[in-house]
Amino acid sequence: MITLLDPGHGIGTPGKRSPDGRLREYAYNRSLARSIQSRLTALGLDARIIVPEDEDISLQERCRRVNDICLAEGTANVILLSLHLNAAGKGDRWMDARGWSCFTTRGDTGADRLASCLYDAAKFHLPGMRLRTDYTDGDPDIEKDFYVLRHTLCPAALTENLFQDNLEDYAFLLSAPGHQALVDLHVVGITTYLSSL
Repeated sequence: MITLLDPGHGIGTPGKRSPDGRLREYAYNRSLARSIQSRLTALGLDARIIVPEDEDISLQERCRRVNDICLAEGTANVILLSLHLNAAGKGDRWMDARGWSCFTTRGDTGADRLASCLYDAAKFHLPGMRLRTDYTDGDPDIEKDFYVLRHTLCPAALTENLFQDNLEDYAFLLSAPGHQALVDLHVVGITTYLSSL
């Protein structure tokens, strides 16, 4: 099974940073993706980063890269995780919104189980943190037809790893324990999902 990691946004994407400019989403996502990849590889799993560039690669190109791997390896042998930081504003002031969340496309899909495994891991690795959920269809993931989820062939989920424009979330994100918690959350969620197949 191949785990594809998509570090969302690029260096040139407008906004996508903390109000003080210290936390840049493109850099944080890439650091998170490299750490997750390293841990999964150490466990003997095939993990690949589909956007190694710092530049903002288009959504169409990201999907093409994922789908090329799906077609070569078999869609049933691939999962995609797109990594992001959330924001309530435009990056110009601190906001109140907080929390971690995971998105899948609308309807009952293969990604729902992956998202549930990630939420279970988030409960353990983010104790006391708000988990943003939507149980209207019986599971915790939030359903939105984000382009990278809708236009890829494999089960795909997108995580919003706290709010870069909330002071408490921001401090956690920049701390070594915070970064490690997010790495652990994703590694445990992914490996739990893979062991259930």
